[in-house]
Amino acid sequence: MLLKQVTLDAIARGEVTLAFRRWQRPTVKAGGRLRTAIGELAIQAVDVIQERELTPAAVRQAGYHSLDDLLAELGKRPGTLYRIQFRLAGPDTRIALREQETLAADELAELTQRLARLDAASKIGPWTERVLRLIAAHPELKAGDLAAKAKLDKEWLKLNVRKLKNLGLTESLNPGYRLSPRGEALLAFLGDK
Repeated sequence: MLLKQVTLDAIARGEVTLAFRRWQRPTVKAGGRLRTAIGELAIQAVDVIQERELTPAAVRQAGYHSLDDLLAELGKRPGTLYRIQFRLAGPDTRIALREQETLAADELAELTQRLARLDAASKIGPWTERVLRLIAAHPELKAGDLAAKAKLDKEWLKLNVRKLKNLGLTESLNPGYRLSPRGEALLAFLGDK
């Protein structure tokens, strides 16, 4: 579920606690978390509703001035109308994770196992260390240029760098990526093996 920056700002101020979406199937579920630029949202409820059930109060809780504004945003997209209730749960846990400059032996072992699982599940074979080294050698290089250097598909690269980011190993920049302190520590360990 994507949220516009203006909506994220309102969530951070405590003004927005609902969203409405038309989906073929929900992209979030109750009890789940959603990472955003302002932190993690705890998804409290995801309910099917009818347009006639939209109240002025709910429309305001979603950050809209009027029902017409909300309906214009939803447009004529196909799918079922959902009401998503959430709260700001705290900062993005990846931020604290990626700032780790020193990794204990058990953390290094866990990370190398997780990378091995990503490599084993990949259709192209081992890629994690190769991509980490590529990012280390070319920080802030656009994803398309980075993919071309490695002879990889750009969308494949972006998807898989996101997996590394979820482990706290990389940071997304505009443009490109860089290794986080945690990623640098892991790469130094891998280089010493």
